[in-house]
Amino acid sequence: MSPIIVKGIQLLLSLSLLVVLHELGHFIPAKLFKTRVEKFYLFFDVKFALFKKKFGGTEYGIGWLPLGGYVKISGMIDESMDTEQMKLPPEPWEFRSKPAWQRLIIMLGGVVVNLILGFMIYMMILFVWGKDTLTTEAVPNGMEVSELAKNVGFLNGDKILSVDGRVLDNVLMINKDLFLRSVQEVDVLRAKGTKNTLQIPEDFGSQMFESGDLRPFSLVSPSSIEVQPDSPAEASGLMTGDVIINANGVDINSYSFLVQELKTKKYDTLQLKVKRDNGQILAKTVYPRENGTIGIGFFNNIEYTHVDLSLEESIIQGFSYGYWTLHDYAAQFKYVFTKKGATQVGGFAAIGNLFPPKWDWRGFWSSTALISIILAFMNILPIPALDGGHVMFLVYEMVSGRKPNDKFMEYAQIFGFFLLLAILIFANGNDLYRGIFG
Repeated sequence: MSPIIVKGIQLLLSLSLLVVLHELGHFIPAKLFKTRVEKFYLFFDVKFALFKKKFGGTEYGIGWLPLGGYVKISGMIDESMDTEQMKLPPEPWEFRSKPAWQRLIIMLGGVVVNLILGFMIYMMILFVWGKDTLTTEAVPNGMEVSELAKNVGFLNGDKILSVDGRVLDNVLMINKDLFLRSVQEVDVLRAKGTKNTLQIPEDFGSQMFESGDLRPFSLVSPSSIEVQPDSPAEASGLMTGDVIINANGVDINSYSFLVQELKTKKYDTLQLKVKRDNGQILAKTVYPRENGTIGIGFFNNIEYTHVDLSLEESIIQGFSYGYWTLHDYAAQFKYVFTKKGATQVGGFAAIGNLFPPKWDWRGFWSSTALISIILAFMNILPIPALDGGHVMFLVYEMVSGRKPNDKFMEYAQIFGFFLLLAILIFANGNDLYRGIFG
């Protein structure tokens, strides 16, 4: 089955699960507070529904437009824009007749469910599959660092001991920590055996983003190559699994060093020495493309250590992982408002690419947990038409003691709807542009 189809199926299954549970987060407190719920839909039923059945005063159904889902609550100005109902006198079962604190709980329900779900999935993943660690001891040659990292004092061969006093399960996580977590200091062990504490500039994450250097640290380790079909590498006789040890007389000790060589020098001809799995050393001549690439990927010959976790450990570490996932997503959100960040916003294709190209339950659940936390964060943004917009107006009401009038809420809902539509078109337009032009 095509990887695109596999990713598409996973995306549809994941979003269906998340949407239903999100809407249940609104539905359950609404029912508890005796608020009438007129509709509960997976996907949007524009003009018609694929399936619908009324039960207990609520119409349950599946729409044909897979852009989310909704619950229609009586006496509430929402995406249905049913303003006729609002012209009638309030009824005791309507949303607008309930105390502000009850309405707030109803509106926060979906976000809370998405957050809890994301955290629980991470706990489940750790309990069922454990985790893979890559400690400092597992990388005896230390790290190779970029020029950006060298500017703050890092050296090739440095071993990462701790980041703000915290020992990393995976030393490569230092890239994400420096980018998103306002790191202040890093303890390293130098090749000569000395320990140093390096102070990190407050704007180092912004420097990484602006320079495009999001992986200033890589492992000093020969890396096996993955040869792409119909590429200069394949034409030269290179094979997946080969390790490039020399390029035009320059010894290669890591994949990032080779990438930098190809990127900066753009050789017309590459004389490579490669090592095969059987230990044989071969010479290969490669003629790069005009942009300097030769059509290879890399995978490190580094062995991760698998660790199984108890239920208690899985709960604690799953909660921590969920918290930092939310923190990191919120931290990187600020880059969306830059010119460069806006071009990297993605739509459904970008979300689909979060899933593995082959069916893998661990990968599926990991992506689902991430999307669940992203949905929680996005939905709580104070934008009319999102849960966060309703929460914003409810908080205003609770503080001021006055409700925004219905006409204002109607206009705010329309504005929010068109704003979200514009964002949706822009994000999927970015996907289309990247798909055509790379």
